[in-house]
Amino acid sequence: MRLDVWLAGALELPRTRVKALLDRGGVRIGGRPPRKGDRTVAGARVEVTLEAEDPRPVPQPELPLSVLYEDGQLVAVDKVAGWPSHPLEPGERGTVVNALLARHPECAGASEDPREGGLVHRLDTLTSGVLLAARDPSTWRTVRDAFTDRRVEKEYLAVVTGTIADAGEIDLPLRHRGDHVEPALGGGGREALTAFNVRARSGDAALVEVRIETGVLHQIRAHLAAVGAPVLGDVTYGGRPHPGLDRFFLHAARLALVHPASGERLEISAPLPAPLPEVLAELGLAFAPGIGPAG
Repeated sequence: MRLDVWLAGALELPRTRVKALLDRGGVRIGGRPPRKGDRTVAGARVEVTLEAEDPRPVPQPELPLSVLYEDGQLVAVDKVAGWPSHPLEPGERGTVVNALLARHPECAGASEDPREGGLVHRLDTLTSGVLLAARDPSTWRTVRDAFTDRRVEKEYLAVVTGTIADAGEIDLPLRHRGDHVEPALGGGGREALTAFNVRARSGDAALVEVRIETGVLHQIRAHLAAVGAPVLGDVTYGGRPHPGLDRFFLHAARLALVHPASGERLEISAPLPAPLPEVLAELGLAFAPGIGPAG
């Protein structure tokens, strides 16, 4: 078999990368670089030296980015539903961080994991709203500590269906189960605390203001589903599909914290993006201009 074809299959690599390996001398057979046109020989010892892939996200200036707030230490953006917060694999594109680093390359060195591009928290792919990043390592550590110590206010807006009280708190540990989380009723799991307040009702639908103290993966979605009120459009957790809604109705509306440099309170808000206001109107849920619903 042709050597490049065999290597591509054996290493599960694209042919272009295999060619680059051969060109730079990264492959040896029997202790020597192969000649062009060499074929595989049964029993031969093949040594391959792979270069480590650059973990830094690729800046993408062509991606749109809406900046909600910016100063010398922080930058907050309005995340679009459908975009992951940051890449999980080297070379991955189409995330908020890819767009952010095109405008603020210094964010790449702010977080401990370069893939995170300075982000101090994350939002689910189909969640929209306020996403905050640091521009230097000191700020990143300070704000991350504020999240860990529950000194950051995180407010969301969600539409749910089913039966839900006017207000309440959900104190239910969660554990990972495949690609989702579930209540850890038998003990264990991560602590998860969610408070909610219904702002409007219509039929079996309700517009809910949600605040979380902890930051467990899928926390709001799993908690609301656990009390019998899954998020509209969130089919993973039992939510009802809605015509024209290709996401679930969960929006990070407000984030508030003490600024790491000035010591003053900083509050950042993001308006509901289309088609969420239209969905509210279709459901007959009252909504006032701005971030929050009429109350």
